[in-house]
Amino acid sequence: SNVNLAAAEIELIGINQKEYILKRAVEKIRKNYDFIIIDCPPSLNMLTINAMTTADTVLVPIQCEYFALEGLSQLIGTVRQVKRLFNPTIEIEGIVLTMFDGRLNLTQQVVGEIKKYFANKLYKTVIPRAVRLSEAPSYGCPIQYYDKRSKGAAAYNDLAKEVAQKLLQITTAVSGALVGLIGASVKSFGEYEQQLGGIEAMFDRTTEAGEQAFKQIQ
Repeated sequence: SNVNLAAAEIELIGINQKEYILKRAVEKIRKNYDFIIIDCPPSLNMLTINAMTTADTVLVPIQCEYFALEGLSQLIGTVRQVKRLFNPTIEIEGIVLTMFDGRLNLTQQVVGEIKKYFANKLYKTVIPRAVRLSEAPSYGCPIQYYDKRSKGAAAYNDLAKEVAQKLLQITTAVSGALVGLIGASVKSFGEYEQQLGGIEAMFDRTTEAGEQAFKQIQ
């Protein structure tokens, strides 16, 4: 992410095969990573099209608001267009509910509508509406660095575990070979648990280091 990308929409006008610019760049480094996560802007512009042309799957965060439902329908249509024109293998990985507040009737209505049409794509983990989540960006750090004990941080940790479990199911279905985003192989469930434990330990160390660095900056 960079502020210079704000003008990308204009600068890409007239460039041939502009939908594949990011894909060509990622292909050069793809084998070096298990995961590549592309964070897209909240708009359906050429940057988003480039991301979809590059990605294997799309994970859709959706706010529990009425207008978010309209945005979701437009996004689904865009994914179908990208699949038809630029990336025939792209699929919707899942939908994650964000800014969830179970006390609001509107939230329950939105959740009900999404479950009606996308029940098989909806993640169980929901990201709650939380003050600490809103504060973290203003301090220039993720929620795990800002307040790892907050309910927002716990929700994102749960989401990461759910994604990992979903990948494990894919692994089992294809006889131990991870496909798509992960691009690696795991021989057994026990080995996967060991790797997952190592990832969690590394995540804890990284979080502690980040917190120390953040305190020094303050």
